[in-house]
Amino acid sequence: MPTECSLDFFGFEPVEGRAVVAAFDAGTITSDAGALLLGATDRAIRMMDRLASCFHDVRCPELIEHQVVTLVGQRVFGIALGYEDLNDHDELRHDPMLAVLSGKLAARREDCAPVAGKSTLNRLELSRLEPTRYHKISHNPVAIKRLFVDLFVEAHERAPNEIILDLDATDDPVHGEQQGRFFHGYYDCYCYLPLYVFCGRHLLAAKLQRANIDAAAGSVEEVARIVAQIRRRWPLVRILLRADSGFAREELMAWCEANGVHFLFGLAKTDRLIAEIKAEPEGAAAQSRHTGKPARRFKDFRWTTRSSWSRQRRVVAKAEWTKDEANPRFVVTSLTRAECKARYLYEKVYCARGDMENRIKECQLDLYADRTSTATMRANPAAPVVCLDGLCAAVRLAPHRPASHAVRQSNLRHHSSQAAQDRRPRARECPPHQGRDGVSVSGSPCLGLRCQASRRRQRARLARLTRAAATRNHAASPPGPPRPLRDFRSQISFKALSRLQTPRRTTSAKKQTSLLANLPNHAKIV
Repeated sequence: MPTECSLDFFGFEPVEGRAVVAAFDAGTITSDAGALLLGATDRAIRMMDRLASCFHDVRCPELIEHQVVTLVGQRVFGIALGYEDLNDHDELRHDPMLAVLSGKLAARREDCAPVAGKSTLNRLELSRLEPTRYHKISHNPVAIKRLFVDLFVEAHERAPNEIILDLDATDDPVHGEQQGRFFHGYYDCYCYLPLYVFCGRHLLAAKLQRANIDAAAGSVEEVARIVAQIRRRWPLVRILLRADSGFAREELMAWCEANGVHFLFGLAKTDRLIAEIKAEPEGAAAQSRHTGKPARRFKDFRWTTRSSWSRQRRVVAKAEWTKDEANPRFVVTSLTRAECKARYLYEKVYCARGDMENRIKECQLDLYADRTSTATMRANPAAPVVCLDGLCAAVRLAPHRPASHAVRQSNLRHHSSQAAQDRRPRARECPPHQGRDGVSVSGSPCLGLRCQASRRRQRARLARLTRAAATRNHAASPPGPPRPLRDFRSQISFKALSRLQTPRRTTSAKKQTSLLANLPNHAKIV
């Protein structure tokens, strides 16, 4: 039964002599106006066009009402607005907001809506590698995978010194008889086991896998593809792989060592490992009883398994005493002691990987990446790929393209509950729901704003101080043959890894001058 709308006015109690009236004569109103920001982002970076180019359409051009770019954009924007089911589009195809986003307010044929319905979108998601009689839209999975990394690289104005790639596998529960489902003992449910690769907030890979395999299965192939694509654009960047103990496998570590990629993986506890740190837990326990607080001790040693590893590798052990019991943890790494000390390596570099769990939650809870209800495994990745690639990349890349959004970071305000905290020490640090350089609210489509003017001024100032210090050192140095050149930056490069996770601290000009004055003559900061 259709809803009966009344155009009559509803009067309420006057306030200070003014009438308060409610009416239903405002015309067509939408609660999805935030999608206009996504539309502006898409027009700036042509996200939907690039994603649509990964599909091949052999339909008759004269009979096509909805182009592939319209179908892809409709699916992405629908998921962003919370309409993850294809059935929703039977009503959404008449929605004026989606018509505005697609740039098509009216259909060419009278019996069609401006955008597609569920049946047409279903044919897109069931597309195959090669077009058939009944599936005339095919997709190129290699091109879609490459697009993830291309968007990540284009998000940077210049190549970074080093990047950290986080790997993790998680459960994707299924509730039907989907192809490839298996019962996973750890997660205690029937599920898939997708593999995710992130770099900070950027998604680089999302691979749907069966749950009856090792969590690290297929990681070497994915990492090799991503690293090769990154190094073609950034040949000098240093890369660190970071993951939990499920990825501490000989095959992956040997590949990293052979290809100049550093790694930092968790290591499962064994009796042999615990025997290596027999004295450290006792010292931590004594310190904890003396202070009444949890205590930690760290030990650095070389170690190998009995048969699975091909060589000895550096292992860092954390011997912690908390709640009247020992809590040992271990990590294995290719970084040397000179590059990163044991405590810093574990507490600042390895523990920062916990932020990746938030990225996975955003994908699965906010972007419906776990919506794998299609019967076949081949068809299931289509919706998560379109959603994750289109939404995550488009929104997070927006600050780097439009040049008209020059906003001072000090003018950006959080919600009112944070206003009082802005006057406290360390108020320059962004709250958890924001990135360091812009605004990013989890689960809400928004347009991030990044202001890099302050950073450019700091770099210019540091360059001036560097030149002045180099001039003084050159004038004071005695004549003679130059000293052998050492890679000064390699000694401190991994000290900067925590900057990817922790807010930047400012240094006074006086302190910068004193530090630069003590640099060797051959040291040059670029």
